[in-house]
Amino acid sequence: MRMSSLIFSLTLTFVAASAHCQEIIKPTGPVELVQDGFAFTEGPAADSKGVVYFSDIPATSIHRISLDGAITVFTADSKHTNGMIFTSDGRLLGCQMDGAVVQYDLASGEVAKVLADSFEGKRFNAPNDLIIDKEGGVYFTDPLYRAPEPLPQEIQAVYYIDKAGKVTRVTEAIAAPNGIALSPDASKLYVIPSMQAKMLVYEVRSPGVLSEPAVLCTLRQPTGQTSTGGDGMVVDEEGNLYITTHIGVQIFSPAGAAIGLLETPQQPANVTFGGADRKTLFITARTGVYKAMMPSAGLPPN
Repeated sequence: MRMSSLIFSLTLTFVAASAHCQEIIKPTGPVELVQDGFAFTEGPAADSKGVVYFSDIPATSIHRISLDGAITVFTADSKHTNGMIFTSDGRLLGCQMDGAVVQYDLASGEVAKVLADSFEGKRFNAPNDLIIDKEGGVYFTDPLYRAPEPLPQEIQAVYYIDKAGKVTRVTEAIAAPNGIALSPDASKLYVIPSMQAKMLVYEVRSPGVLSEPAVLCTLRQPTGQTSTGGDGMVVDEEGNLYITTHIGVQIFSPAGAAIGLLETPQQPANVTFGGADRKTLFITARTGVYKAMMPSAGLPPN
């Protein structure tokens, strides 16, 4: 082989390896178990102080992790709440898979307000995860998990609840839309399908109005599989995306480059940043909750 051909071959190999995963972002400490023994953990969300709430879906409960690590029950009647999020003014919103997006009363753990429970006169399939924009509107995913059959909405899609409570469907049908997040400047909406390897990004043209979808990135797959998707996700202050997948928490840059993989003892379902400095990554993974210190902080609530 001529030297020029050898250099070209080595260059292609290096570029391919770099594109696969640059491993730029790594935990600054070990992945640690917070607590095990739950049925199926999901929906972690941190308040402005860094206190983390998470759901145990089959047990219809929501738990709270204080800054000192103590875990208490927030409610034992969550209506199978999945994803949750805090607003900048301290309200806790949640996706009840029994068909509604709600606001919880932090003192009692009871539902203080139903934000939406239907679209065009039909209940939602099973609201899964949500994100709040800077105008106070809520985007949420509505896949098929725990939904009645046939699906009440007939398709799986993303919806938007504006500040006045009006609900619009903002996407076409998606194969199990699950995790959802906004870029730090709220110009892009990320949607994580669970039944395909390609993750989606939309340009936000105005509140509740999106462009056609583009492919942000393609997830690494478990050996022998080609179309496993993601579950939950969170964005850090640099705009990097942390997506829970079959092989761990895959980390991507805002441009869609693979820049890290955080492996966990159990398959992760969802993830958020918490703790006083918002640099602790809390990961719900099947029967347990885990944590790892990271070099970047998560975004504060909108």
